[in-house]
Formats: sequence, structure tokens, C-alpha cells
Amino acid sequence: MYPTVAEALALPVVRRGEPRVLAGAAGMQRRVRWVHAAEVADIAHLLRGGELVLTTGIALPDDDAGLRKYVDDLAAVGASGLVVELVRRWSDGVPGALVAAAERHGLPLVALARETRFVAVTEAVVSLIVDAQLDELRAAEQVHETFTALTVAGAEPAEVLREVARTSGLPVVLETLGHEVLAYDAAGQDPTALLADWGARSHAVTVPERTAYHEGAGWLVTVVGARGADWGRLVVVTPEPPPHRLVVVAERAASALAVHRLVARDRESLERQTHRTLLTQLLGHPPHDLPARAAALGVPVERRQLVGVAIRPGTASTPAQALATQEVLRDLAEATALATRRVTVPALVGVVDDTSVRALLSLPPAAGLDGVLRRLAREVHRSAAATQHALPVVMAVGTTVSAVPDVRRSLGEAAHVAGAALRSPGTRLYHRLDDVRLRGLLHLLREDERVRAFAERELGALASRDAGQGSRLLELLRCYCEAGGNKSAAAAAAHLSRTAYYQQLARIEQVLGVSLEDPESVLSLYVALLVREMTD
Repeated sequence: MYPTVAEALALPVVRRGEPRVLAGAAGMQRRVRWVHAAEVADIAHLLRGGELVLTTGIALPDDDAGLRKYVDDLAAVGASGLVVELVRRWSDGVPGALVAAAERHGLPLVALARETRFVAVTEAVVSLIVDAQLDELRAAEQVHETFTALTVAGAEPAEVLREVARTSGLPVVLETLGHEVLAYDAAGQDPTALLADWGARSHAVTVPERTAYHEGAGWLVTVVGARGADWGRLVVVTPEPPPHRLVVVAERAASALAVHRLVARDRESLERQTHRTLLTQLLGHPPHDLPARAAALGVPVERRQLVGVAIRPGTASTPAQALATQEVLRDLAEATALATRRVTVPALVGVVDDTSVRALLSLPPAAGLDGVLRRLAREVHRSAAATQHALPVVMAVGTTVSAVPDVRRSLGEAAHVAGAALRSPGTRLYHRLDDVRLRGLLHLLREDERVRAFAERELGALASRDAGQGSRLLELLRCYCEAGGNKSAAAAAAHLSRTAYYQQLARIEQVLGVSLEDPESVLSLYVALLVREMTD
């Protein structure tokens, strides 16, 4: 906002005095907040810091000790520089004690060889200050308008951070109060370097105020939150102390992020959004910076055991119920994330489709996987039961992998197993592919047109009979197959007398042209029933 000492000296009214820097050249970039002309030695107590002091020296001490004290006092209050006109007292040159003291403090000491009107200097520098302040106000107004528009438009965090990076040209990171990265924009720099060891670096950066610059880290940090509920920090990486305009940008961005969270609190949480983005990329084509981004979230994916997990609401008895609502899945995702925290398992957890919650567990190479999975499954079931929907769930686990490109297979396998296990009997804590056996195989193949055609050939006539006459032959056949050919048990399951049930079995044999005494025929029909169940 304020001009530097060097900029003040470059003004025409000052240059006419033939300025020469005698000491403190390293401080020429100090900011000039005001100009003060004074011919008294004890001026320091009247200053507030940032002043460029103008003097002819006529009232300054004659002795070296007094001159040194004069400079010491100016430096102590933060004066930006000292300008001495040499016409009236020290025409032969500034005393060495004054020069030495200024150099010791790094305080710019400038000599003017020609008579200079101090009032003209004051006017010119103040005009420069006012112009800079007006420019700063215009820029702040533009920042305000930009981020207000983003807030009104309901901009996502990524859009807000993109605007911060565009405006400042600097990398920006949004993190939780636990120092996990939620979003970032590297402003064209290497994201891997930006996020490397983020958690440890961020832990070391504490600031005393809601917005402050940490010089050691080169971070401008502002707290993000609203209504007294802080939930994150916005970090702008700037090697130099930030100008006022950058502080305004950071604070307005933090406000936009806080409002977005309040508006979106009934939608998916920002943490779940971030996890979902990474899981979606893992299921597709992972970008090169994904390991760094995952590690910044506290989920390392290199040199670890990686296990895909799928969790589905377990109450689906019809295809319509199988398609869980987004509200149910959001609650289930939060419950799953809570479970992973309780068992201290680093994990990405998010909703990536309309049927299930996906999670990627990251375990040390020597961790006992079965024990971790049992503890996690118990917590998942407990946390899911505690949601407002109080749903039982099915948890499925994929193959353990060690490389990021293989994560897609583990997550996909978990989803297939969860789908197959959804209607399977049993009360397992979690399921693997081995547990769902034939159902698992058929679930993997359910989209294959040849499998669908097989089911249609086997059961098409029976389905047409049921549709045309309102019978329930498909249901009665399923009871027979699930009872392992035990007609009495099947009749009881169908809620029919044995005589009536036997008559229905005979009708099934007649419609299909098969014998239910033939094991291979029964097996084929049961496989076809499972296929229909999975594809309806």
C-alpha cells in the first residue's frame, strides 16, 4: 500500500536536491507511511513508525554520542529513513558518527546536496501514498465483488481456490484443523512438492491471530469457519510478507468457503467430496500427483497394503430398494469414516455411485489384515446402526494390493462382492469373493448378454405364464431350489399344502418341459433364477 524509500527518492522534487545514499542501502525497500520534517533532536517519541524524517541538522547534537542516540531512537520507533539537507549546517558532509549509526541499524541515510523545499517533498510523497491507498481500495473492492459473486453462485471450494491462485499467482491450500488437505491449487507449480510432508509441515505452523503471516514457513494463514465453529485453515504460500491486498483475498476466500459449508451442510461434506474425487480417479486413470494428494489427507498409498472396501445398505429386498437414496449413502459414508477413525485405519471414504459407499484402506506392510478388518467391520455395523436410518449393512472386501494402478481392481471386486452378498443368507461381519461363491461369480458376469440370454431361455416361458395368468410359478420354483429339492420344506416356505404345491411343481415341469428330478435341470434353473434376481 505504501511507497518505498527508493520510490520516494525517485520523485522529481527529491531528485532536484541531488540525493545520495550514505548508509543503510539495505533498507531502501522499507515502506514510507508518512513524511515528517523536524528540527529537534528528541523527535522519536512523537513518531509511530514508517516515517521518512526530513531535517537540515541545525538542531541535532554536536557530539558523536548525541548523534548516535538520535539515530538509535529513530531506529527504535521504526522510522523508514532519514533525509539530511546539507546546505545549512553540514555543507562539508554528514558526520561520521551519524553515518556509522545509520549503517549499524540498516536505516537509510540520504544527503541532499542542494536546498530543497521540504513542504514540496511532503506533498509529493503524501500524494504517492494517497494514490497507492486509492489503488489498494479499488483492488480490494474488486476482490470483494469477485468473491461475493462466487459466494452467491454457490461456488465449490475448488473454484474459490482457483480464483485465489489466479488473483495472487501463488499456491493455495485448504486444510482441516487436523492438517489434512481438502483442496488445493498449485498455481502452475509442482503439486507434489507443494503437498510433500504437508501434515508435519502444517503442524509446525501456528499463528496468534485468525489471519497472520508465518515468516519461517512463508505461509499466509487464515482460519476458515463461521458462527464460532472453525473447521479449517486457508494457506497461501508466499515467500515474501504479503501485501494488504493478498490478505484481503485470503480473508474473502475464507468467508466464501465458510458460507459454502453452511449452505452445503445438508449435502455431502467437503471431506467426503475430496475423498470421493480421489476414489473416482483411482477407479479411472489416477493422475501422477494422486499419491501426494492422498498422503496430504493422511492416507499414504505408497509402500502400503491397500484394500478396497464396499458398504451397502442391507435392507434391499426389491430392486427399487436396492438403489439407495443419496441421503442414506451420505449418512453411511460418514458412519464408515467414523468407523475408520475409531480403529485408526487411514482410509479414503466416499460415495462414487448410486448403490454403495467405497473405501480404500491403507495399512502398513506388516499389519495383520484379518484382525483390522474384523475390528473395522464391527465399528462399521455399529456406526451405521447409530445413524438416523439405523440400517443394517453389508460390508465387502476386495483383494489386497500394493500398487496404485491395482487399486481399481480391489475396489471393483469389493463392489461386486457387496452386490452378490446383499441377498445372500448369513450374518458375516464382512464378505470376500470366496464367501459369495456362485452368487459372486454370477454377479461378476451379470452384464454379459450371454448370461442374460441363458436365463431367458431357461425361465422365459415360466415368466410369461406368470405375467399372463397372474400365477407365481417362478416364486414356487425358487422355494424348491432353495430347499435343495425337499418338497415338504419348499411347500412350507411357499405357504401351501403339500398336495397343492406338488400340483404346482407338475405345472412347472409341463411349462418348461423339464424334470425336476434331474439334478442338472434343477441346477440350471437355479442359476437362471439367480441371474434374474441380479438383473431385474
